[in-house]
Amino acid sequence: MTEAKSLLKELDDAVLQGSAESRLRALWHATDLLIVGRYTEDQIWIFGEVIGRLADEIEVAARAKLAKRLAHTDNAPVNIVNKLAFDDSIDVAGPVLQHSERLDAKTLVSNIRTKSQLHLLAISKRNSIPVVVTDELVTRGNREVVNSVVTNNGARFSDFGFLHMIKRSETDSILAENLGLRKEIPRHMFQQLISKASDDVKRKLERERPDLAGQIQTSVTDVTGALQSKFGPASKSYFIAKRVVATQHQYGNLNENSILEYARSHKIEETTVGLSLLCALPVDVVERALIDNNREMALILAKALNFAWETAMSLLFLGAKDHRISARDLEDMKEEYGRLNTDTSRSVLKFYQSRKDAAAAESDQRRLPQLHTQ
Repeated sequence: MTEAKSLLKELDDAVLQGSAESRLRALWHATDLLIVGRYTEDQIWIFGEVIGRLADEIEVAARAKLAKRLAHTDNAPVNIVNKLAFDDSIDVAGPVLQHSERLDAKTLVSNIRTKSQLHLLAISKRNSIPVVVTDELVTRGNREVVNSVVTNNGARFSDFGFLHMIKRSETDSILAENLGLRKEIPRHMFQQLISKASDDVKRKLERERPDLAGQIQTSVTDVTGALQSKFGPASKSYFIAKRVVATQHQYGNLNENSILEYARSHKIEETTVGLSLLCALPVDVVERALIDNNREMALILAKALNFAWETAMSLLFLGAKDHRISARDLEDMKEEYGRLNTDTSRSVLKFYQSRKDAAAAESDQRRLPQLHTQ
């Protein structure tokens, strides 16, 4: 490496004393030496310092050429790649934003927050996009950026990201279709997506997602018939449960312990009404969460209310067939519950709450009685 250090000193001298032409030749020489060599991170950083000083003196076209060369280089100097990524010219920033593996998530997030939509578009095309970066893209990106990231199989979405995309897709049928084609979209969010999708989008998704055809044919607001088989909208037991639990809630006595006892006693009406009041959600939405085979929404409601695992588990057993769950499935659900983020779960809950007013306008024949009407 002594020879390399000697060369770097010569290159540094070229920065100080050389002509513009000689500095440009020195830049490409240093870049070639870096790309073909094997160096430590410290040595790569030294290259970066020299290349950076040389790059400060060159025109946009030359910086763009440098960016293209370093974008696919595993040992590209982080300090130079970062500098190129924040260049105002997309011809310079684009290649490294889209391809360089030397950019970390923190740098990408900072870029998204401060640079142009063209910069965001380049990031949206990366082979792999971590959740924290995707969240920023779907929040700050324009329509082109959002549609680009949703069609990128390497992008990873959080529940927040999916919810934000669902909201944006209400006025963008292309986005709605592309979002529905993502295999990892949670089932309850897929239901929310198709509940407002156009008939054309539903037909396309039904053709492309035969595994979810049943859900597409029956949107979120159309499934209460199956729910009413568990207890009818005018059943005596329901109204008794509503009156008892609502009174408890009125006096401030409805809490996690109440829900736990109801669930342990297999009192589904009381549990459902209680959760409905605590979550400020319609009864049909809560009951659907409890009896859904996917179970994810039940866990999200419990996490949003900051319930302990014991309470969440009791809700799972309440909604399970014959109140039985295998030990393996239960352990998987416990791990999933532990991974759930409280703030994200509350964002999901808020999204359901925002639909309550719209749901209230539906025909009384198509939904259970609402708890919060006067």
